[in-house]
Amino acid sequence: MRSAQDLFAELNAVDESNRIEAKRARDVGKSIMETVIAFANEPGLDGGYLLLGADWSVNDKGDTVYRPAGLPDPDKVQCDLASQCASMLNVALRPEMRLEQVDGHTVLVVYVPEADVTHKPIFKKATGLPGGAYRRIGSTDQRCVAEDLWVLRGQSQPTHGPDASVLADARLDDFDPAALTQYRRVRQRLNPNAEELGYEDNELLEALGAVRRLDEQLRPTLAGILLFGKPMALRRMLPMVKIDYIRVPGLEWIEDPHERFQSVEIRKPLLLALPLAEATVIDELPKGEWHLLWRFAQWRSA
Repeated sequence: MRSAQDLFAELNAVDESNRIEAKRARDVGKSIMETVIAFANEPGLDGGYLLLGADWSVNDKGDTVYRPAGLPDPDKVQCDLASQCASMLNVALRPEMRLEQVDGHTVLVVYVPEADVTHKPIFKKATGLPGGAYRRIGSTDQRCVAEDLWVLRGQSQPTHGPDASVLADARLDDFDPAALTQYRRVRQRLNPNAEELGYEDNELLEALGAVRRLDEQLRPTLAGILLFGKPMALRRMLPMVKIDYIRVPGLEWIEDPHERFQSVEIRKPLLLALPLAEATVIDELPKGEWHLLWRFAQWRSA
């Protein structure tokens, strides 16, 4: 751990940097905690030093001159900083702290080590992510944006969302030809001249993001299986993906769980499941109510 004299010497030589920050620090405020978080987060920095109880002024040459000013209550500053580092953040930090005398003034040297990548990002619990996390950029503490979180975790930002992720156990024959036919039927009704209507099935699936090409092979994606997957494929890979339509007879809730309701399970690709669910609901409506709903829909679309 570096000494206060050493830190003052570097400050007066090159000013504040990405690894040293000087604070007057009459108390532990927001600015100090932001710097602590930034030192703990910044990758490859190996942490940084806070020098509390410093003061500075600009001389005739325009240079910033740092000097010790002291802390009115150094014990309270230590206790407050240790307490806030342990309680305010998502991961408790334990910075190293040492009181030193420089020119008759008591200053506090604080070393904040870089947090392990498995704990990053460090952030204020009350604020959350990404705004409660900070990075050390030059001599400043910068509030994180969403893209910074990938850097702090040591990961590359994905180029696609989860719907485009490839399912390891999925095969091309898991696609339901009836779902592809339904897509073509609906697309033709909306735009008979749509370009993709002339594609082969595999070309259509790739154009829609239902498959991705990996190692020169087409592999089904999560979105592809949800939209076009056979019922057996859905049960095998996504067993919770289904629509349960519940019928409750009469107007009273029946206490017997075996007689309470009738359940209709729809386990089909979405292109087939949604029209089936809609038709099931419509079939249950009394004809008079269905007529009113149809009239209302016509009025809304006018």
